[in-house]
Amino acid sequence: MSDPSPGPLRVVAVTYSPGDALVGFVDSLAHATVRPVEVVLADNGSTDGAPERAAAQHPHVRLLRTGGNIGYGAAVNAGLAGVTEGYAVVANPDVRFDPGSIDELLAVAARWPRAATVGPAIRTPEGELYPSARDLPRLSTGAGHALLGWVWPGNPWTARYRREREAPRERPAGWLSGSCLLVDVAAFWSVGGFDPGYFMYFEDVDLAERLSRRGWLHVYAPTAVVTHEGGHATRREPHRMQRVHHTSALRYLSGRYPLRRHTPLRLALRGGLAARMLVSYVSGRVAAGARFQRRAEGLGRGARRAQARRRSAPGGGTEVAGGRGTRTGASGPVVHLGHDVPHRRPGPG
Repeated sequence: MSDPSPGPLRVVAVTYSPGDALVGFVDSLAHATVRPVEVVLADNGSTDGAPERAAAQHPHVRLLRTGGNIGYGAAVNAGLAGVTEGYAVVANPDVRFDPGSIDELLAVAARWPRAATVGPAIRTPEGELYPSARDLPRLSTGAGHALLGWVWPGNPWTARYRREREAPRERPAGWLSGSCLLVDVAAFWSVGGFDPGYFMYFEDVDLAERLSRRGWLHVYAPTAVVTHEGGHATRREPHRMQRVHHTSALRYLSGRYPLRRHTPLRLALRGGLAARMLVSYVSGRVAAGARFQRRAEGLGRGARRAQARRRSAPGGGTEVAGGRGTRTGASGPVVHLGHDVPHRRPGPG
């Protein structure tokens, strides 16, 4: 859809004592889009004063106290309250936007009218590419990834699930990392927004699946780039975050198999995830999950212009994008439509 809203673009960040990272987040927005922005800090009980300082220093930043640590998805829902159409950005407060990145997300959304979410390439501070555009997890890929990813990052199950063997390109994905998303607000609310039953992790996977069932797409846009520090909550409370991570994984996977005949499978999932969680308490390597397999190189709008020049050369092929996919000529890929245990932040998994 096109963005009919003449007002500022809503940007929602969920804060929980974000520290100095919030300064970089707010400052980077000044160069991320030519549109005016309205930043809502949905605060889940910060004690470091960072959200209050940001709101006091910037007239376009508003502090919204959620009343307690209500979880990520519920706080995003609160931050988007009152917005019913157009686009909005949902991002973690330790994200830094590259110049023009939000405008690039909006441009990609305009090319994909059935895109409910559009996600950028996410770069780590170490220059790695976080695999943020993945397939929806299945039992086979999920089990292989969870069991082997930490010791054999290149295993075929992890590779299939995270799609790291593919060169980054604009394409539909099963789900996109909720650490930074452009969302079609009408689509978002058409399925009730994030499920507040997920305190943290898997709320983005669940949202993507519910939207997909209604015919919406999730489009990866590596021509837009952000840097995400990640892992703040994990470093503060590592055991609690591992518990939340595995509990959310169990909630999501069990919900895919709700019938009585699936009871043995749900019990097996519970036992397997509980065992992995306990191992992650004593093994940092298991807790960290599969290492990322790509460097964040050749991304951004400059890379897109270079690709366009190559396609326009003799024999380069032409690209057509739209609501149902992207195809290129003989030299380019063909995209057909259709976690780690998945989670939102670069960190475990």
